[in-house]
Amino acid sequence: MMDPDVLSNLPDNVIDEILIRVPFRDAVCTSILSKKWRYTWCGLPHLMLDSDFWKPQKDTSSFTTSIHNIMTRHSGPITNFTLCIQYWKSCPRIDNLLSFLSGKNIQHLVLRLPRSFELPSSFFTCLQPRHLFLQNCLLLPPPAFKGFDRLIGLELHDVTIPSKSLESLISHCLFLEQLVLNISDTLMSDVIEINALKLRSCDFTGDLATICLNRVPLLAKLSLRHYHEDWKKFDVANFLTSNFFESCSSLEHLHLDYTDVARGQEIPTELPFHLMCVKRLCMCIYLGSDEILCALCLIRSFPFLRYLEIQMEYNILHDMPALVSLEMEAFPDVISKHLREVKLIEANGSMREMQLIKLLLAKLPALVRMSIKPHTCLEQSAIFKRLADLRGFERASTKAEVLFKLV
Repeated sequence: MMDPDVLSNLPDNVIDEILIRVPFRDAVCTSILSKKWRYTWCGLPHLMLDSDFWKPQKDTSSFTTSIHNIMTRHSGPITNFTLCIQYWKSCPRIDNLLSFLSGKNIQHLVLRLPRSFELPSSFFTCLQPRHLFLQNCLLLPPPAFKGFDRLIGLELHDVTIPSKSLESLISHCLFLEQLVLNISDTLMSDVIEINALKLRSCDFTGDLATICLNRVPLLAKLSLRHYHEDWKKFDVANFLTSNFFESCSSLEHLHLDYTDVARGQEIPTELPFHLMCVKRLCMCIYLGSDEILCALCLIRSFPFLRYLEIQMEYNILHDMPALVSLEMEAFPDVISKHLREVKLIEANGSMREMQLIKLLLAKLPALVRMSIKPHTCLEQSAIFKRLADLRGFERASTKAEVLFKLV
């Protein structure tokens, strides 16, 4: 057994580093080790009250007792606070907890709450975090709410909030730089206009018809994932012709996931305008005609694109027939003059996939590397056969090499 004096003689900064790295419940238990350790946990700046902390009980009485003990014993600032009770049947009152945190210089606040729990009005008046993460709750800002003055990062996951309230919340957080909205089943069909002059990164998951980037002059990274609870198909043709990207003049990195699209409309060859700053384009697409043509439309519309990544999504048991729209004759000109690297993920060597690879090799004069990560269903012998087939494809770039990445 370790000599108690060894624990007592550890430097304060070493003890702090130890406690920060263990679950909060274990950190509190170290109070029995020695007198020096008895109240050290009371000054921890990072508190995580998750499922490990609440074992074995998950009721309001245990919550009230635990929070009371923390509030009466903790001293010093709390810069990071996490509360995870999203699987509880009901949510206890957290007004006192929020008031307590308001005097602790909170910087990062994470609240994972039971579904449909309405945050109290005190939430909007007593806190000024720099990073805020909310999950599952009902968010109804009062009319007089003017935003979080110091907020630079906001994440909302399955949060129910009226679209106009969300618009107001975002526009009144004047220093907002990072925004994550995962609202797949909460905002239905209302359009959300995003006005955020400082915004640099935006990650949106939901019905893409419900988002409008209005004023985002500094936006550099944008991730869009189309999801609708009623499996509403993505109108890709309307998306490409709606000037969606018109305000994204600083966009450098675009990730687009739209595996389920509506059919029957003509896909434009280019956007109504070019985005000159885009360097990286990552896409997750189903290898249908409209999806591939959409990808090619975007490649053409980003004239200084350097990196392209495409993750394939399809039924690996059924190969789809070749597409006339992907034949070389349909593309008399270069597709992109500056594209240097292409990465294809979950490839299985289908006819449409081989058409796309052949087209890119023949129409990308600056290509240096095309890396292909095969689908796990492919055996190594099949991979070597695909590689042999690719050797006969015409290449616009004499420097272009094709690599199969097996891991």
